[in-house]
Amino acid sequence: MNVKIYSTPTCGYCRQAKKYLSSRGVEYTEYDVSCDQRAAQEMMNLTGQAGVPVIVIDGQIIIGFDRFRIDVLLSKSRPGSRPRLGLKVTDANKQAQKSDAVHVSGAFVISVAPASLGDKAGLMQGDIITEANLKIINNSTDLEKALANLNVGTQLNIGYLRGQESLKTKIAV
Repeated sequence: MNVKIYSTPTCGYCRQAKKYLSSRGVEYTEYDVSCDQRAAQEMMNLTGQAGVPVIVIDGQIIIGFDRFRIDVLLSKSRPGSRPRLGLKVTDANKQAQKSDAVHVSGAFVISVAPASLGDKAGLMQGDIITEANLKIINNSTDLEKALANLNVGTQLNIGYLRGQESLKTKIAV
């Protein structure tokens, strides 16, 4: 997969786009069009405009920061398709702050879709995912990164907390 981002250091949307790509585990090449005239001209030739950010994923152009379009193009560019666990998660520490509970790291499971992979693996609302394939999960972004590198047909080993109990499960994605 070939990903380029044309940006400037002062562009807030550029920073958001780079952060989003990084959170998805995507490697990209950045071109600062404020000081690289060749890159600025290349961007103009591609888009006909001077606005940033411009993201190019395998030749497909995205003008501005469009998460949905980025996800669509990334899913088309990756071998296999991304597994869906059927979980809605948030940062466990944010959830703990809402309920005045003790600070804990992980991805807090808000809901589990019925008959989803997460449901079949026994995950439940309120569980806190702390590990995915031996990688520590400190927040929901860490879980997204771990899932971004999986393909359908692989196995995902999950460590999680349910109340005070530490549990493990395997999910065939």
